[in-house]
Amino acid sequence: MELKIDAAAAGLRLDKAVADLTELSRGLANEQIKNGQILVNGEAKKAKYAVKEGDVISYEVPEPEVVEYVAENLPLEIVYQDEDVAVVNKPQGMVVHPSAGHTSGTLVNALMYHIKDLSGINGVLRPGIVHRIDKDTSGLLMIAKNDQAHLALAEELKDKKSLRKYWAIVHGNLPNDRGVIEAPIGRSEKDRKKQAVTAKGKPALTRFHVLERFGDYTLVELQLETGRTHQIRVHMAYIGHPVAGDEVYGPRKTLKGHGQFLHARTLGFTHPRTGEVLEFTAEAPAIFLETLEKLRKVHD
Repeated sequence: MELKIDAAAAGLRLDKAVADLTELSRGLANEQIKNGQILVNGEAKKAKYAVKEGDVISYEVPEPEVVEYVAENLPLEIVYQDEDVAVVNKPQGMVVHPSAGHTSGTLVNALMYHIKDLSGINGVLRPGIVHRIDKDTSGLLMIAKNDQAHLALAEELKDKKSLRKYWAIVHGNLPNDRGVIEAPIGRSEKDRKKQAVTAKGKPALTRFHVLERFGDYTLVELQLETGRTHQIRVHMAYIGHPVAGDEVYGPRKTLKGHGQFLHARTLGFTHPRTGEVLEFTAEAPAIFLETLEKLRKVHD
């Protein structure tokens, strides 16, 4: 493939220009530059080369890897479905979509079995998946059943119009009943597997509302305005009240469970075909509710 640099892109580093102007990611652009697969006017250049107006850049689009995986009859609670959308209540411990290490047992494997007409827009690996929740977070997810629905739901999420409320049990006693956490989130510089509040991150905003206090722990309702990876977990840890049971962002000494006590309880969106505003609620899983009961007894 070839592209010609215009005045607007002149002066950019080669790797940035390729990442911005083609379908290649910055990482892949760098890899191809190192391997001499990206040429400027027929010559190999370094990643830091500043592109000039009129430069012709040639690059290679890699073949997509096809990963075959199968529909699996896994238990799945479908809260709602029609010809365009479905809403499912994901159990704690289930990965949303397959990846190199997880090709079976995922929500997508279950969806393929229970819902026959999923949107293919996110490619073979993520049919119907418009947004994700972490493996050990339970709760509501919207699923698109055709590409038109997928685009409309994704657009609404991007415009921050969807309603997403979570319940979490967090460490400590929050000083305020309500508040807003606004702090950018990006990949952690120290540990690439973690997210962190960082100046280089993307804007992130979480609203919280205290529902019940137990002294050492607090039950909070959280509303996402943005949907960054691990957003609630990172934001709550950032203000000194990490989600209980969170092995990555929380303390070692915490409540026993199956991972973080975080549940996507309310989901609302505009129906892509009818324009009707739909809202769904799913109760937190048994372990979450049992833990709340224990905390109430201890606190009383």
